[in-house]
Amino acid sequence: MQRCLVLGLCLTLVLGLAGVSQAHFGLILPDKSMVMQGDNPNLELTLAFCHPFEQKGMPLAKPKKCGVLINKEKTDLTNTLQETKVLDNEAWKATYALKKPGIYAFYFDPQPYWEPAENKYIIHQTKTYVAAFGAEEGWDEEVGLKAEITPLARPYGLYAGNTFQGMVKFKGKPAAGVDVEVEMWNPDKKVTAPNEYFYTQVVKTDKNGVFTFTVPKAGWWGFSAINEDKKSMDHEGKKVDAEYGAVMWVQFTGWPASASVPAPTPSPASAPAPAAPK
Repeated sequence: MQRCLVLGLCLTLVLGLAGVSQAHFGLILPDKSMVMQGDNPNLELTLAFCHPFEQKGMPLAKPKKCGVLINKEKTDLTNTLQETKVLDNEAWKATYALKKPGIYAFYFDPQPYWEPAENKYIIHQTKTYVAAFGAEEGWDEEVGLKAEITPLARPYGLYAGNTFQGMVKFKGKPAAGVDVEVEMWNPDKKVTAPNEYFYTQVVKTDKNGVFTFTVPKAGWWGFSAINEDKKSMDHEGKKVDAEYGAVMWVQFTGWPASASVPAPTPSPASAPAPAAPK
């Protein structure tokens, strides 16, 4: 009887661990990805750590660094962060006023997050871009993070159905053959997946560190390129691995209903012949 009980407990544990692995994402979302002339120039930024499609949160300690890059100049925003809650967990928010035309790259570098289930630290260096007042130059500028995605497609003004490309860099070099996990921010769980395999889409980078993904639905989409730094950190006196996620969030918009293509007018040659008189 005791042996059966032990075997039953072991089987339960194995089955409990056998589910599809969940993707972690650093999250940085502005309330808008484009600001035009006449719009409110104040941005509301939200920083969090979560499973975005499932809407499951994890605590995000105050980041080591939060900032914005514009025209090759960085501004430190760390001291402007205010604590908040996202998905019932510790998160951060900030307000930033856009003062001039430009492409603004907002980013944060988090404190390492210890994941006991994987016996490693997780560090997701996360960024997003905001275009302001008609500017076009600088949308592919790099922040200089240890793990970073450089956009190869303009990361704003995108429609659902557009194909997005980016180059993953780790320690300044293109990262070939790494997994890029892709998830949609799914507020209020409005989208229901057929099963767990659909939560996270996964593509790989090519030999040049480039990945490609076609976004199927409007919303904010996160791209997280997973880089492993073996035995690079200390935990309780032992060397452990660190997972560096190069994370970027991009907004995609639905095709405007008013922009639907009208049905073609029949040419005389294809128009039906008039009825013969009776």
